[in-house]
Amino acid sequence: MELGMIGLGRMGANMAQRLQLAGIAVTGFDPGEQARVAVAGHGIATVDALQALVQALPAPRTLWLMVPSKVVDATLDSLLPLLAAGDVVIDGGNSWYRESQQRAARCAAAGVGFVDCGTSGGVWGLQEGYCLMIGGEKDTVARLSPLFKALAPAADRGWAHVGPVGAGHFSKMVHNGIEYGMMQAYAEGFALMDKKAEFDLDLAKVAEVWRHGSVVRSWLLDLSADALQANPALDGIAPYVEDSGEGRWTVAEAIELDVPAPVITLSLLERLRSRQANSFSDRMLAAMRNEFGGHAIKPAGEAG
Repeated sequence: MELGMIGLGRMGANMAQRLQLAGIAVTGFDPGEQARVAVAGHGIATVDALQALVQALPAPRTLWLMVPSKVVDATLDSLLPLLAAGDVVIDGGNSWYRESQQRAARCAAAGVGFVDCGTSGGVWGLQEGYCLMIGGEKDTVARLSPLFKALAPAADRGWAHVGPVGAGHFSKMVHNGIEYGMMQAYAEGFALMDKKAEFDLDLAKVAEVWRHGSVVRSWLLDLSADALQANPALDGIAPYVEDSGEGRWTVAEAIELDVPAPVITLSLLERLRSRQANSFSDRMLAAMRNEFGGHAIKPAGEAG
């Protein structure tokens, strides 16, 4: 089986290597020369143009997109005119499921199949395997199953055809929303223990204890334990947390479906809050307390 991998960043490059190790021939494309050179160093063939990639693959072709969601449409603009009926495009990035449904319709009009694959595993996927949530037509997914089996932790687990087009990215969206909540709970718990100066807790040791037999053990806890072991005080890390969009989509979907999701919603809001170095709302609260109760206001620069 052969595959064209479009996008050779951290995820795409590692996925290409894992597929190649499983005996699947991969040809990679990335607009960045440095990314192509890095992957070529692992024995993976690369090309410097989409047209060359399409020409390098036997029909029917399978193209896997591992690009940011904001450039998927532009990539399809360039790719679809080069493809033929029977070819398949897989979007393995973090796309919004509604857009995946629209893209599937666009591909279908050109006779090209479309599969949306929610992909989890991050930088550890090459070693540990990827969790894959796949949406698309049953026959198409079955034909592509060798790819999913090669990428998953094992051929019989860690991947599933979860429904029609859109279902894969919808499942991954909710997965990431849950991830937000879990991460926030761990962060708050460790912050509470860090604040309890009376006990001078060794947070790395507590995290390590929790990893074994505890009901809160998880891979996120494993990673937290590693981080605390390497940097117990988290020195040099700014209190600024990005979000890549999936949490926002999850919250919006919960509102649309009238499903209460307070933990996920608040965890998203906490990420937004982390970016306010000089929070207007906090300063407004201090001003109000001073107005109604005469409570002292700390001058700027003396907070803490």
